[in-house]
Parts: sequence; structure tokens; C-alpha cells
Amino acid sequence: MSQRPGTLHLNAFLMGVGHHEAAWRLPESDPFAHVDVRHYTELARIAERGTMDSLFLADSPVLWNNVGRRPSGALEPTVLLTALAGVTERIGLIATASTTYNEPFNLARRFASLDHISGGRAGWNVVTTAGLDAARNFNLDELPAHRDRYERAAEFIEVSRKLWDSWADDAALGDKAAGVWGDQDRIFPANHVGRFFKVAGALNVPRSPQGHPVLVQAGSSEDGKELAARYAEAVFTAQQTLPEAQAFYADLKARARALGRDPDGIKILPGIVPVLGGTEAEARALEDELERLIRPEYALRQLATTLGVSPDVLDLDRELPDDLPDEDQIEGAKSRRTLIVNLARRERLTVRQLIGRLGGGRGHRTFAGTPEQVADAIEEWWNNGAADGFNVMPPVLPSGLAAFVDHVVPILRRRGLFRTEYTGTTLRDHYGLPRPPDRLHRRAAELTPVP
Repeated sequence: MSQRPGTLHLNAFLMGVGHHEAAWRLPESDPFAHVDVRHYTELARIAERGTMDSLFLADSPVLWNNVGRRPSGALEPTVLLTALAGVTERIGLIATASTTYNEPFNLARRFASLDHISGGRAGWNVVTTAGLDAARNFNLDELPAHRDRYERAAEFIEVSRKLWDSWADDAALGDKAAGVWGDQDRIFPANHVGRFFKVAGALNVPRSPQGHPVLVQAGSSEDGKELAARYAEAVFTAQQTLPEAQAFYADLKARARALGRDPDGIKILPGIVPVLGGTEAEARALEDELERLIRPEYALRQLATTLGVSPDVLDLDRELPDDLPDEDQIEGAKSRRTLIVNLARRERLTVRQLIGRLGGGRGHRTFAGTPEQVADAIEEWWNNGAADGFNVMPPVLPSGLAAFVDHVVPILRRRGLFRTEYTGTTLRDHYGLPRPPDRLHRRAAELTPVP
């Protein structure tokens, strides 16, 4: 089969000392590195050495998991990325922030500030935040309904875009001779009144280098796909098989096209957890060691929460029960629940085996093999309409990221699948995304007659 034109995109998803929940138990791991900025500085420099498009930090406004399970707690991602902006030059910087438990003005200001500080490298992963524990941290007794969370997210994005556009690109003049610093006629208050938000004024940060930070989305439910099709410029998704990934890819591109968007303006990046070894046997040995170090009693509780059942109904040495709640009964991570159930049913996994499969990527595709085999897996999905790139999730950090950059990236470069150097300076440049015009230029374009 002929090679698809263009080059793929690679994002480094950084999580503590590795995505595998038992990575912290390896002899090489520092179990306290997840709150050490020097650890992330090293990771950012490794990813930039590999000319990766971006790095990404997940987040949630709740203490994840039982603290006995793995290193817990996390530095606030936009604060951490501000520090990383000062020790990198080109790589994009993407942070998660919730639309359910924030206000548009604060977040729009925070991401515009990060975009200024980094010289145009900021991205926002828009999430709606599942889980009752998070709701209870914000004056709520119950989790807002799934549909309500996504409707709020859509309005949140609309308000944020109004705020980012509340300064024209040339509103700041700095005219010393005339004694005029800025042009007040080029400031446009948001004046937004909607179902969820009332926001009157303009943002108190000038328009940032990218105009708008890149918008990323990571939900794969029906509501999530609709939000992504309307607003997202990159999508992080969990897909286990090539046919599932192809179906998701085609569906999301079609939804974007139906909304009048250029389908190429939304980059789809499935997650991949590459367990690398010099030989396939070495990769399998690392995978087996990590699986052996899982404490199943912790993982069992997390699985039960995702499935919407009590841990008591899950037997480690039996398959999942037949009478699980279906997706419509889940108010949390609907698409992830369905992916996990489908995986378990398709491969007839016991709960213990399922926990092992989820230990590295929580439902993302885990692939153990040599660098050549990992590159083959990436190329297969790229060439077969399943991905515009990949969300790379090393099971162990920093060694797993270094192995990917030093051994997989050179193979992808030799095959003409990935850049050998950065050609742009902003995150939009890396992903091949246009810079949104400011309000004045957009209005002028709308008023210009078509010849």
C-alpha cells in the first residue's frame, strides 16, 4: 500500500513517573518525582530533542485514587507548563482544565498568559470532569448530568473565544510620540449572556501570539464527539483496534465536515503505550514485570467505579458479570466504560487479566515490542485512516520517553513519517493549524464581496 502523504503528529503525554500504575515500584523510579519540576524539565527536553509536536499534562480537581496505589497529587498544570516554557524553545505545551469547575474569564486569562509566556505554544485540553468526588469539592452534592456538563462546556468555549478576541491584534500601539499606548476602539467587551455564564468585559490580557490557544478535546461519548467536531483542533482518544480507530476517525471527520469545518483542521491522536525493549522478549519481560507489581485490590476499586458497580460483584478470577450497567446509566466516563467492557468481552478476560491490561494505559492501546515493531504499529494506523498522529504514553518515565525518542523517532524519520527539525515556532505551526483572525479582520473578510 502506498504511503499516506504528509507527516504524523506526536504528543508526549507526561504522567508522573510513567503511565503504568506500578512504574513507581521499579528500582529506577523516584516515587516522589511527580512533584519535582526538575523531573518535568528533563522530560520536556527529551521530548523537544525528539521534535515532538507537544507535551501534555492531564489534571483533575480531585485527589485521584487511593494514595496507596501510586504517587498521588499533581502540580497545577498551567503553573508547571509556565516553568517548562522557560527551559524549552519550540515544543507545544498543553494543559487540561475543567469547564465544569472553572469560570471562563479565569481560564481564558490563564491560557492567554501561557501563550504569551511561551511565545505561542499553549494548548487547552477541554474536559468536563466526571466523578462525584470532584463535584463535592465545589459546593455540589451530586455530579452534574452528562449532557449538562457538555452544554456548559460548549458555552464555556464560546465565552473563552470572545475573550481571546476582545483585543484586536493591533490594539496595543505603544505610540510614545502621540502619548497613546492603545486604541480603545479596538477593544471589544465580551457582553455575553447565556444559560451558564454572564461575562461583561474584555479580557485583561492582550491578544496572544496564536490568537487562540489550540483547543484539544478527549471525550469519545456522543456528546464528546459533538463537542470535538464543533470546537476541537486536536483530539486525544482511546482506541483498542484498527477497525475501531478507523470508525472513530471517519465519524469525527464527517461530523466536522457537516458543521462546515475543514476535516484536516481537527487532528486525531489515539493513545499508545509503547513498552520498548531491544528485543521482543525484553519488551515482554518489562511488561510482565510491571503487571506483576500491580496491587489488584487498588485497581479493582477503580475498575468498579468506572463500571458503575460495587467491587464486591467483581471476582478477580472470573470474567465480568453479564448484568453490568449500560453506558446510558453511567454519568461519568461513558466512552471509557464501553471501551473497557468491549475489551473484556472480546478477549474473554478475567477481571485479573483486565486489570493487567488496563494497568499501563487505562484503556489506551498498549504495545510491547522492539522500536521497529512500534514504528510498524504507528505506520499501520497512520496509513489506514485511523490516526493523524499519536498521543505517546510511556509506561515508565523518563526511560520510556527517552527510548521512544532515541529509537522509534529515528525510524519514523527514515520512513519519511516525521519531521527531522521544527519548521515553525508555535503549536499551531506544528499541527498545521491556521491562526484565527482577530475580530476586525474576521469582520472585514465577512463583509468583502466574493468576486
